[in-house]
Amino acid sequence: MCQDTASVIQREKEFHNQMARSIDINELLVREAFESPTAIENRFALQSMGDLKEKKILDLGCGAGETAVYFALQGADVCACDVAEDLLTVAGRLAEKFGVSIKLSPASSGALPYPDGIFDYVFGNGVLHHVELPSTAREVHRVLKPAGKAFFVEPLPYNPVIHIYRALATKVRSADERPLSFKQLKSFSSVFSSSRHQEFWLFSLLIFFHFFFIRGWHPSKVRYWKRVIEAGEEYKVLFSKLQRLDAFCLKYFPFLRYLCWNTVVEVKK
Repeated sequence: MCQDTASVIQREKEFHNQMARSIDINELLVREAFESPTAIENRFALQSMGDLKEKKILDLGCGAGETAVYFALQGADVCACDVAEDLLTVAGRLAEKFGVSIKLSPASSGALPYPDGIFDYVFGNGVLHHVELPSTAREVHRVLKPAGKAFFVEPLPYNPVIHIYRALATKVRSADERPLSFKQLKSFSSVFSSSRHQEFWLFSLLIFFHFFFIRGWHPSKVRYWKRVIEAGEEYKVLFSKLQRLDAFCLKYFPFLRYLCWNTVVEVKK
């Protein structure tokens, strides 16, 4: 590991350990993270995975453990790792609250502590844009079973509205993370036998304008990606209309995918 990479990992660890200390596990969204009407990226990945019962899954960069716990509730055999030990402590407490077992390990994405070829799926939400891509791709490929799949939800860098949001949300972002370009994601995916991606949140981003101008929520104090899941039922009707508009526009005008907030990347070993 080069010194620069080690420094980035240390900064990420410190930032996320500090974040972990402010987390109330009673406020964490487990079922909502995959079942809320606005959790479209996670639901897209979940649909592609199918039945999770007895599947062996790695939650890469597990954070506070919402995803890992959700997968365990579906009957999966779940391992979860993160560089931030304090987040792993939170994830363990969350698993205990929901009565499930997950195997937690401190690890960076470029040096995973797992044998070759043991996972049916690897999942990461908002992870790749925090880490070194080449080593992460090699490690994800290594730990997947033959024909195993990995799914990553990642932000894109093209929409100017997102740039404004990120400029305002400095206190809830780590110093080294950067949204990923399609070129970077293509390079990451080249390690695998096949890949596909699907973009989300085009006109649906208008909900963020409502958060800012109507609700008065400042992006540096309120995590919009969390609030949009919390308020899923409240915005269900509006969001369904915006989502249909997104689907139509992205189907017939695919160049608009560059203006989307997130993409879901699916790769196969």
